[in-house]
Amino acid sequence: MRLVDIGVNLVSRQFESDRPAVVERAREHGVERMVLTGTTLEVSREAAALAAADAGAWSTAGVHPHHASERDEATGEAIEALCARDEVVAVGECGLDFNRNYSPREDQLRAFEAQLEIASRVGLPVFVHQRDAHAELLAMLRSAWPDLARGAVVHFFTEGPDEAADYLELGCALGVTGWVCDERRGGALRDAVPAIPAERLMLETDAPYLLPRTIEPKPETRRNEPMHLPWVLREVAKLRGEEPAAVATSAWAPTNSFFGLGAD
Repeated sequence: MRLVDIGVNLVSRQFESDRPAVVERAREHGVERMVLTGTTLEVSREAAALAAADAGAWSTAGVHPHHASERDEATGEAIEALCARDEVVAVGECGLDFNRNYSPREDQLRAFEAQLEIASRVGLPVFVHQRDAHAELLAMLRSAWPDLARGAVVHFFTEGPDEAADYLELGCALGVTGWVCDERRGGALRDAVPAIPAERLMLETDAPYLLPRTIEPKPETRRNEPMHLPWVLREVAKLRGEEPAAVATSAWAPTNSFFGLGAD
């Protein structure tokens, strides 16, 4: 099976001691391609540098809503400049997070709007983060959609069929993580997964976070890695009544096309 992990926080300090080995293990488990997540200007630069050194990696460039209050005009200009690099394939991680509100809501709204404008100018898709802000984020995406030539993927989607339908009606893709492997809190997502069209379904680990609960034997640490993406694949396939290989095959071409990673 050939897999693309669309959300890997490879810049994380949790990977400092063994980053090359993490990438090698991912490839050994069928994860041929990874999109490395940018969450601040500094992290976006580091992610782009890592991606530039690896033929199977690309990156995003953006400011996470947690850091929205740190964003200024110079940051926006630098993010837009990063988007001109071949290895940068999406604007983000950007969006709204009204769950923790690490940045004031008004700052989040301004930062998200500014990054939607960047995406429209540079012609890249948007890598979206959303927590407890579905209505507000959906309204902003709808307003910007005519100018987003490459659309958006809602990264780490955790909600249910109704929210999924809203995003799908607009034209978004949905990224599914190990949240789907957690029967305690992933019920809504598990209900939504069967109805996601194959061409809009993307897989991700969000490593080093969100270790799938279904992994056996249990790892010695709680650190997630992209090599665990097959566990997400298997759970998604089970919920859809499909074989894992079929889900992997159906996701490969649309995911690569969305991010412009090439078709081979």
